[in-house]
Amino acid sequence: ECLPDVERLKRSSWTLLHTITTAYPTEPMPTQQEEMKTFMRMFSKINPCWCCVEDFRAWMSRPENNVSKYVQRRKTFGKWLCDAHNDVVENIGGGSDACVLRISI
Repeated sequence: ECLPDVERLKRSSWTLLHTITTAYPTEPMPTQQEEMKTFMRMFSKINPCWCCVEDFRAWMSRPENNVSKYVQRRKTFGKWLCDAHNDVVENIGGGSDACVLRISI
């Protein structure tokens, strides 16, 4: 079966990640933090959105964007993901899809 068109796949991938972020605990347990770090690393490897995946991996590989620093709280994780989203979207030329953090504590 064919993959969805790139725009649909891109939106769906970001929607999934942002939805996971909003469901992430306000103050996650250490095991939940480890699971989220593992998930984000795996997602960056298996994400089928070919137009975003390389930029997302490159963004994550920068020392200042190490996911381990941001999974201690929902708010910091949400900001981390919005920053990733905005950087990747800007790099691929989709500036109108900017992320605005709307997570309450």
